[in-house]
Amino acid sequence: MDSVRVKHIEKTPGVCGGRACIAGLRIRVQDIVVWHEQRGYSPDEIVDMFSGITLADVYAALTYYFDNRQEIEDEFKKSDEWAEWVKTNVPSKIPAELREKRGG
Repeated sequence: MDSVRVKHIEKTPGVCGGRACIAGLRIRVQDIVVWHEQRGYSPDEIVDMFSGITLADVYAALTYYFDNRQEIEDEFKKSDEWAEWVKTNVPSKIPAELREKRGG
């Protein structure tokens, strides 16, 4: 499957890492999920945050999530694993004295 597009949602190799995103925009379904499900933004608030995104796009992204929950949850897991790898393997460019002020 090279490209998938369902009216508002598309998956295209080379765009957003091939992840499901709002068609024509680089806003991933998983981003909409975070804003709505985890941060509590309403669909209308999400639309107000970005130019070019419609209410139908937000609902399509949420529908895609609920229809493909495991796929999106796997993306969250991969992102968390990548962040942990970076934290462990890439030295911070923030001076130690500044990191200590933030708690580590």
